[in-house]
Amino acid sequence: MAETADELTIDYEENGILTTKQTDKVILSKGAWVTILFKYQTWDKAKQAYSEDKYTIRRFQKRDGQYVPRSKFNITNAKQAKLIVDTLQDWMK
Repeated sequence: MAETADELTIDYEENGILTTKQTDKVILSKGAWVTILFKYQTWDKAKQAYSEDKYTIRRFQKRDGQYVPRSKFNITNAKQAKLIVDTLQDWMK
């Protein structure tokens, strides 16, 4: 478990293979609740290669000095990510 927002990661290793590889992150908000946008790739065992970029927004709550995951939203592909970006830009005009 992480004690600071900067330490939070979604890297996940299974049987010596990094099956979820975080490639970037942006901390959107800090405090007792932290919101982070992660860019990551997943390991495709059949292809023996990492996937295209994927994105996820995660929320963590600080409890007893440690951040605990509370919720997540996975952006499944670049098309969905672009639609979210375009919609937000339109709304902010």
